[in-house]
Amino acid sequence: MSKIKVGFIGVGLMGLPMLQNIAKNNYPLSIWNRSQKNLKKIKNNKINICKYLIDIPSQSQVIIMMLSNDKVCLDIAKEISKKIKKGHILIDMSSTKQKTAIEIEKKVKRKGGYFLDAPVSGGTLAAKSGQLAIMVGGQKKIFSKTKNLLKSMGNPTYLGKTGSGQIAKLANQTIVGITIGAVAEAIIMAEAAGVDAKALRQAIKNGFAGSKILEIHGQRMINKNFEAGGKCSTQLKDMNNIIETAKNYNVNLPISKTIKKLYELTVTKGHADLDHSALYLLLKNLKKIK
Repeated sequence: MSKIKVGFIGVGLMGLPMLQNIAKNNYPLSIWNRSQKNLKKIKNNKINICKYLIDIPSQSQVIIMMLSNDKVCLDIAKEISKKIKKGHILIDMSSTKQKTAIEIEKKVKRKGGYFLDAPVSGGTLAAKSGQLAIMVGGQKKIFSKTKNLLKSMGNPTYLGKTGSGQIAKLANQTIVGITIGAVAEAIIMAEAAGVDAKALRQAIKNGFAGSKILEIHGQRMINKNFEAGGKCSTQLKDMNNIIETAKNYNVNLPISKTIKKLYELTVTKGHADLDHSALYLLLKNLKKIK
């Protein structure tokens, strides 16, 4: 049985390793990216690089978007909807607002297509190893139809109606943002007291405080290596979406509000393109808190 033809839009920090894993699983793959820079990193000659975005629908049955923000997702979806035909499936794996997912689905449904919102978590390490957590909203029958494709990139979980994937991603990013802050403060306190931070991480990682954030981001803080796996600017975007969503549902999230303000400061300090664990740099230099 031949595999479905896949189109992939967005060859960035996450998109590049994701599409490479799709190709490794022998799916016929056509890709497009606004910038030519990352396209030069494509060494697999079986991957078809489209010169124009509008060519993607004709080359694929399932189209995946992995883009930077809501506006870009809406703009790209509007453009490719012009060529989407009945039966086409569009999967947005970007992190957006719930209402953005619902709006994109409307565009696709008008043309007889189907839509899934399927944001991911795990950063570039999980993207490269094909172990992303994939949170999926939309029609369950469409999820079942594309599950094997999603499995080529990670571990997909179906959550419910359209937009459910994006709500799950915001919940994920709430925990990520707050936990990065907690790990950073723990390491800063240990360093100030003369306790070896590396030994501290080792001592507590198998207790109740243990987490991937402590393991991976804690190590980045100790090594002072903030090469981006997930950018501070992206975490700030997510924190803004978290607060907006909470307001929509009349929920108060005071800890998330604080973390959002801290990431705003981190970005203002010029750390937008550093890994989101670089919140450590801001907190370490906050000499006084009123």
